Amino acid sequence: MRSPEPNLNGGLRTPSPRPRIQSQFHSTVSVQKNRQFNILILIFRFAAFCFSLASAIFMFANFHVSESDSVRWYHFDAFRFVAIAAAIVALYSLFEVGASVWEISRGATVFPELVQVWFDFSHDQVFAYMLLSAVSAGTALARTLRERGTYTVNNAFCVQSDISVALGFAGFMFLGFSSLLSGFRVVCFILNGSRFHM
Repeated sequence: MRSPEPNLNGGLRTPSPRPRIQSQFHSTVSVQKNRQFNILILIFRFAAFCFSLASAIFMFANFHVSESDSVRWYHFDAFRFVAIAAAIVALYSLFEVGASVWEISRGATVFPELVQVWFDFSHDQVFAYMLLSAVSAGTALARTLRERGTYTVNNAFCVQSDISVALGFAGFMFLGFSSLLSGFRVVCFILNGSRFHM
């Protein structure tokens, strides 16, 4: 502790505690901002999980059987791609939801910070582009089936396919938002040596 300093009037002047209080205030604000940032990532990842899982379920359960014809999702390459990509993204998003909950509750990452930052960013990129490719292929196939008149013959099958593709696109959107936030973390880590923005 610093000793009191004499002032010009002959009295003693004690050092002001203002810098320490200011530092504690900035530290508290930074912790709150980081927690809000982590909660936002958790929300996006949970949304990506829900929409991707729903897309996979709708596609896996998509089949139409009649007396004259039987149409199933695995008869089409693009729909197989949608189902498998959505299932993979759902599993990945579930893992990331768990990792986000761990980070919020424990204040530490599952992997070492350097590994975690690059793991999140790289996998977000790969799985987001994979899901986008899948739903793009599914959309193109749905358009082709509509032009051929398949939608009028097997309307229930085609409507369920459209729903699955739309849910997959929503899953991609939320995974894309997560990718932007994980990219922001990478930039913070490169500039500050920490995943948190100061």
